[in-house]
Amino acid sequence: MLRTSFLLLAFVTLISLEGYGKETVNGYVHDAATGEALIGANVIIGELGTGTTTNEYGYYALTLDPGSYTLIFSYVGYTTVYNSITLNEPMVLNMELSESLTELEEVTISSSRRNSNITKLETGSSSLSIQSIRKMPAFLGEVDVIKAIQLLPGVQVTSEGSSGFSVRGGGRDQNMILLDEAAIYNASHLMGFFSIFNNDAIKDVKLYKGDIPASSGGRLASLLDIRMKEGNSKQFHGNGGIGTIASRLTLEGPIVPDKVSFIFSGRRTYADLFLLFAKDESLRNTRLYFYDLNGKVDYRINDKNRIYLSGYSGKDTYGNKDYAGMGFGNRTLTLGWNHIFNNSLFSNFTLVNSHYSYDLGTPEDAEENFDWNSNLDDYGLKADFSWYPSPEHTFRFGASTNYHIINPGELSAVSTGGINQSLQLSLDYALESGLYFSGESKLGKKFALRYGLRYSMFNNIGPATVHVFNEEYQLIDTTYYEKGDFFNFYSGLEPRFAANYMLNDRQSLKASYSRTRQYLQLASNSAAGTPLEIWFPASPNIEPQISDQVSVGYFRNFLENKLQSSVELYYKKMNNSIDFRDHAQLFLNPGLDGEIRIGEATSMGAEFYVKYASGGFSGWISYTLSKTMRTFAEINDGNPYPAPYDRPNDLALVLSYDITQRISLAANWIYSTGLPFTLPSGRYEVMNSILPLYTGRNEYRLPDYHRLDLSFTLRGKEKPGKRWRGEWNLSLYNAYARKNVWTLNFVEDEAQPDVTHAEMTYLFSIVPAITYNFKF
Repeated sequence: MLRTSFLLLAFVTLISLEGYGKETVNGYVHDAATGEALIGANVIIGELGTGTTTNEYGYYALTLDPGSYTLIFSYVGYTTVYNSITLNEPMVLNMELSESLTELEEVTISSSRRNSNITKLETGSSSLSIQSIRKMPAFLGEVDVIKAIQLLPGVQVTSEGSSGFSVRGGGRDQNMILLDEAAIYNASHLMGFFSIFNNDAIKDVKLYKGDIPASSGGRLASLLDIRMKEGNSKQFHGNGGIGTIASRLTLEGPIVPDKVSFIFSGRRTYADLFLLFAKDESLRNTRLYFYDLNGKVDYRINDKNRIYLSGYSGKDTYGNKDYAGMGFGNRTLTLGWNHIFNNSLFSNFTLVNSHYSYDLGTPEDAEENFDWNSNLDDYGLKADFSWYPSPEHTFRFGASTNYHIINPGELSAVSTGGINQSLQLSLDYALESGLYFSGESKLGKKFALRYGLRYSMFNNIGPATVHVFNEEYQLIDTTYYEKGDFFNFYSGLEPRFAANYMLNDRQSLKASYSRTRQYLQLASNSAAGTPLEIWFPASPNIEPQISDQVSVGYFRNFLENKLQSSVELYYKKMNNSIDFRDHAQLFLNPGLDGEIRIGEATSMGAEFYVKYASGGFSGWISYTLSKTMRTFAEINDGNPYPAPYDRPNDLALVLSYDITQRISLAANWIYSTGLPFTLPSGRYEVMNSILPLYTGRNEYRLPDYHRLDLSFTLRGKEKPGKRWRGEWNLSLYNAYARKNVWTLNFVEDEAQPDVTHAEMTYLFSIVPAITYNFKF
């Protein structure tokens, strides 16, 4: 490690010497109509044929020899701007780009930018524009970021209708989901049929499946980075929709033009409002809804300083006030400060808070009642720095720390006779921190490298009660730690590496390697996922999970970059993987550590992707061939078995076509191999009770899954000077009424008690929906 650190320091010092005698031009690139920062905009030096892209906040910097240059600013769907400069001293050059006005112009401009899939260093990453997500058919008319992500190669749905997803064989809990840098621990609404992300409030969506940046850690499988809009800094604007199940409204505008902006977005379902008119009193007392609130204020103090405050709050409520109820929700808060120390050194400091909670209970005035609560809180601080010593080299470094407080469960109950009972599981306290450094270097016009190193650290903190188990997982002792005691320190290096070799401007070869560690995990026996699940940390009994992933890919464009294609191969080895013993008791179990088994897992696969966009037609085909296996000494007699989310074949076809400027059609077709499950192979009788006999874990599979979704959109006529614009959207979910298996249960035949048969439950037949969207 010392040798590596010395070589890295020598390399960076050598690069920094190149900056002497040079000057820097820097600034932000914004949308001319809204003032929104453009992420990933190209800034090219015409005379040198090289350049950079804007970061997550629209910032760029170029350090050059003094002289005259032509800077070319471009972004997909926007008019390219050529700006001539004479650079003799540090220069601030902010740029605003306007959307293309004609289809011909858009095609011309896009073709100069669309080979970014060839030139960029990243492997296993995907970006989706909000415009393309908005065109897709949506369940009950609610456009959904997560549902769009599930259509990409290497990403698989965990169950029918679920917002959970598996990336390259990883579990649902192995995906880090960030909303403006704040972690989201449950991204679902309505038991997973919708995600918490209101598309109207979202600006950018990017998924990293393997080559995760060194600045991020804490999960094995993926990083889903979602950024909210800053709000229109030019003029007041609103948009929304009235749908079959929910309505939404977004308002944004300047508080001080071009300086302070805001955005506020709300969404709510209203099935419960109609139940108030039901004749049945029980139905009138039923609550069934979810809501979302997004808000952000952005303040550009000057060219060197910008602060922003963003937040999210959402909750689901189900139940009947006479019987029982359940609720769960997320809340996030992010305070960020962008500061430019000098023209080539950009920084971002963030304070974040994430909160997730759920509750389950019965009315307090019932003769017998109970109340179960659980919650998780994060308090984090992060500092990120970007240094631009030259167009060929960019360096990023920083640090982060996150304080976790996990309440796994608190139960209070009143039994018959008014006897009060309560159970409080021990709270878990932990500190998770990290240091990182990464660099990107262009070695000539054909070869580029990204290299990085992350050092992650994890501490359990008292008060805590730690159980000690023997080799047979029997409790033999208990250790107590006082409040504030730091114990059980874990740490490790996480190297990240990527390379890109340009064969020509239409094709390239890429490779990457990454190591990731995960210190928090989810206790669940359900593939579909439920809100009532428990996050628990690494501990003296549970070592952090570790993943090593290697991937290679070939990328090729055709038809002047209108047709993009890629093939990626990956292999992933996961150590200290977690599973649970047969018939494990996961909830309200103070000895949860004893239910856990440790083993290893492997995942390998090939991902095929073809994307086309030209004129009014766009879409993609993705196919993933994969295999994910687990091996645990105490499970399945030590024999390998398929992971819960193993789907060998996964195919998605996504199409949209603008027939005219007012009429659009869209379709999605999905096919995947059925999920593995454990089937009882026999039965036996114990004390007059019939019990199932299970053999191998996940030896069988559910029937294959497939579904077709369709949508039709009719836009209103645009009239000069009229700000109000509306459109009608008609969608069909599961258009040919496929009965996909949601659960499979085994029940005794009522007429023949000695006979057991399988009973399939499916969720949806055809689900039509109509939505009216508007903006003003």
